[in-house]
Amino acid sequence: MRAAIAESERGMNNNEGGPFGAVIIKDGKIIGRGNNRVTSSNDPTAHAEISAIRNACSAIENFDLSGSEIYTSCEPCPMCLAAIFWARIDKIYFANTKKDAAGIDFDDDFFYQEIDKPLAKRSVPMQQMMREDAIKVFQAWTNKKDKIAY
Repeated sequence: MRAAIAESERGMNNNEGGPFGAVIIKDGKIIGRGNNRVTSSNDPTAHAEISAIRNACSAIENFDLSGSEIYTSCEPCPMCLAAIFWARIDKIYFANTKKDAAGIDFDDDFFYQEIDKPLAKRSVPMQQMMREDAIKVFQAWTNKKDKIAY
């Protein structure tokens, strides 16, 4: 956790983004590091956990981080939590809570609340369209012989 907190402080002091850091550990070794780089990269997805996942996957040359753990300086937002699940990370350790983050004007609670709402009640409208066309690609995926499942 100290390494994750150090990443958060380093990135913040270098004006790379908000005060968030993360490291990914596998077999007792750090395989990925990341800090928030939203403002320096103009990328709203460049959160610490996402950066650490990208770094770890590049280091081990695999998209599957099974057998690893993530240490993050703050409770993951919904985007980062989903990325952690997609990466198949086994365990999450965090320091600050989402309430702590809200106390410094990073209010992830809004996103958690939005996810729980029915589609028609969300603040950003969502509308399904062209399923008949898109489902054909899903059917082709089902039949694809050389696909790499994930």
